[in-house]
Amino acid sequence: MSELILRRIGFQAMDHVPYWFDALELTAIGVGKRSKESFIKDWAQKATVQADKVQYTAEFNISRDFGEPGAILIRNTHQAELYLESIALQLPSGTVYFPCHSYIAASIHDPKPRVFFSNKVYMPWETPDGLKDLRKQELDTLRGNGKGERKSWDRIYDYAVYNDLGDPDKKFDLSRPILGGKEFPYPRRVRTGRDPCKSDPTREVKIVNGEAVYVPRDESFEPIKQTNFAANSLRGLVHKVVPAIRDYFNLTPGEFDSLKDIEQLYQEGLEMGTDTGENPLPDFVKGLGSGRKETPDQTRERNRVLDGLPIPDYYREIVRSTTTPTSLLKYPLPRILSKDRSAWMRDDEFARQALAGVNPLVISCVEEFPLRSTLSPEEYGPQESAIKPEHIESQLEGLTVAQAMEAKRLFIVDYHDVFMPFVKRINELEGRKIYATRTLFFLHHDGVLKPVAIELSLPPPAPDSSGSKRVFTPGKDATSFWLWQLAKLHYCAADSGYHQLVSHWLRTHASTEPYIIATYRQLSALHPIAKLLHPHLRYTMEINAAARQNLVGAGGVIENTFTPGRYAMEMSSAVYDLSWRFDKESLPEDLIRRGMAVRDADAPHGLRLRIEDYPYAADGLLVWDSIEQWVRNYVSLYYPDSQTVLRDVELQQWWTEIRTKGHADKKDEPWWPKLDSPQNLVKILSTMIWIASGHHAAVNFGQYDYSGFVPNQPCLARRLVPEPGDPEFQCLLRNPQKVMLDTLPGQEQSTVVMMVVESLSTHSPDEEYLGYNGMHTNWTSDGRAVKAFKAFSARLAEVDKKICERNADLTLKHRTGAGTLPYQLLLQKSGPGITMRGIPNSISI
Repeated sequence: MSELILRRIGFQAMDHVPYWFDALELTAIGVGKRSKESFIKDWAQKATVQADKVQYTAEFNISRDFGEPGAILIRNTHQAELYLESIALQLPSGTVYFPCHSYIAASIHDPKPRVFFSNKVYMPWETPDGLKDLRKQELDTLRGNGKGERKSWDRIYDYAVYNDLGDPDKKFDLSRPILGGKEFPYPRRVRTGRDPCKSDPTREVKIVNGEAVYVPRDESFEPIKQTNFAANSLRGLVHKVVPAIRDYFNLTPGEFDSLKDIEQLYQEGLEMGTDTGENPLPDFVKGLGSGRKETPDQTRERNRVLDGLPIPDYYREIVRSTTTPTSLLKYPLPRILSKDRSAWMRDDEFARQALAGVNPLVISCVEEFPLRSTLSPEEYGPQESAIKPEHIESQLEGLTVAQAMEAKRLFIVDYHDVFMPFVKRINELEGRKIYATRTLFFLHHDGVLKPVAIELSLPPPAPDSSGSKRVFTPGKDATSFWLWQLAKLHYCAADSGYHQLVSHWLRTHASTEPYIIATYRQLSALHPIAKLLHPHLRYTMEINAAARQNLVGAGGVIENTFTPGRYAMEMSSAVYDLSWRFDKESLPEDLIRRGMAVRDADAPHGLRLRIEDYPYAADGLLVWDSIEQWVRNYVSLYYPDSQTVLRDVELQQWWTEIRTKGHADKKDEPWWPKLDSPQNLVKILSTMIWIASGHHAAVNFGQYDYSGFVPNQPCLARRLVPEPGDPEFQCLLRNPQKVMLDTLPGQEQSTVVMMVVESLSTHSPDEEYLGYNGMHTNWTSDGRAVKAFKAFSARLAEVDKKICERNADLTLKHRTGAGTLPYQLLLQKSGPGITMRGIPNSISI
């Protein structure tokens, strides 16, 4: 007897026997044998069951010499698709499990039966005769033929360049470069096959808002994830009503009048302005944020005012459709404000976030001084930095710059060469002002990192002329204090853009998509490495497709609210071209590349950190070691020697395709690891799993708690720093806080970013975390692999204990102390919501 767990999609429970009594047609496949077709026995009896998941039974008549079934063929004769979670086939010898987790299209769309393999592992050369053809046929199906537009029910994985970021048919100004190719190198995405644009056939037509971007069907969000994602999107739309209502009733439309205005976004009873003789505030506006149910009179008043507001109709209808319209307008309090509301202005907190904030992957150890650019001096001015020893030596505890460098106590976050080629174009955009920044830090004897200088550079106005290089140091008087604060703001704006485009999008989302495509195209579900990687591929393609449509595409959130504007994706392409290397993406190699660690056989993890209290690196190495040990134990079960690795055709084709198709623009680079030994296979797999889990968790799930308070991590700057003699400098002297507020993003940009990072920082209720099976139980029949996985989970539990101990150690001042947030981003598990902790298995948001 066989037990199937199904999710019924697109239809409700029935109170009569439906005509689709035989909705699933099943055939068992054994060693060279095939059973007769079977059907679900209790489909009609359970038609009235009200449940998300329903368990059904079917029976197979098989002979004694049938052998152990290795696959089941299923055809869905119902008019709607079904989601099949698993099959348990009960035999006299025991239960055989078939993990499915797959949508089965109705036969009117896909008449071919689907194949589901048991959870037994077979190397390519070990495949039983009865499964060989099915193994090949399934891979052929997933590869497709590279032609035609993909349908929503398709399960085809193929490659394409990023030619869908713009919308030239709608507006010429929305045309964007094609990423992927010689001019703009980039990883590849999944092919959709949509029609070409009429105005430019090399680009893919933009889909209409509300339509789904194609991803292979099993890459789509499952219903609980989709519901959570949609709820956050609705919440975000309602948040966007705030600026428009505020503009309508406020004397300074679009602007925050004080820092208190920003803090009020997190409080109940959000004040939307003040009563004026010209524009008295209606009662419903005065009470926004309270969540109290309205009276009929208040509802009529609200609708009258809404009809006159200068906001899009769909925003208006969202507010009109609820009797407690303001309950969605209140943002949760970011944790950066939870302990010390002025922490964001402190220099020690500013430096701490380079080690434990949302972007701790950029800081590096200074290896040369003076600092130098590698850009052309003819185009971008003198290569030598304007930071001189006299700017910083008074802050180095009696050391010279040379001595501080030799002691490895001088550090830098250097965005000069990344941003400088784009500064002129960005500064021509409305409401954008940016510098190419360098920020120097010094590690004090007590282990605390502090900033000592910020350089803000502009390109020369004409070739062969000098650009502007201004150096700021911590203020010693009122004016220099505020100039220093503005310099930090500009650094943070650059850091915010780099974090979102490079540390987050490029190095995790975009770089991982080719691994997913290659895995399904080249590794059978029977393959041990496919089973290992499967949990780390979940939902990534779906979230990437949504990002291309709404976040990183032309006119999307990134362009509208982050510093690089319309040049955002072009800039990420430049970084990919110049610095992305697979062999440097593992945590140990990344730390070594940045000079933040050196190899030391006597140190934990074989590495000695330059800054012992570097929370991201210290905790990350614990997680990395656990991942690497798990992968090593698992790989050793199937690859005892190099010859086994070399003879595995599926594995070799998988790695070749990642290099030559998925990252085709870097296919000829000499640094790609060779897949010629178990040791190299372990490094490759550990890197992929780390990027999808620990790396992504570190740069994603702290976003709201740091960037949700805009002054702490502004998404952009709107004014350059005033210079003596400028009229704006007089404004700085008269009202420095107003100059800062005018430099920060406005209300709409701020609230949109808050909405986005709130959504991105939220764990879904169905999240699956590193070291947990979650819903994917019975993933393998190999007891050795199950035992190794349990050991992995136990090691991660020990890692949690160690991280908690560190967060209680008062000598570690980058993670403990008055007003200091503990570093919890790399704790193993989390509950749903914004928790600032937890490592999901995959890039699922």
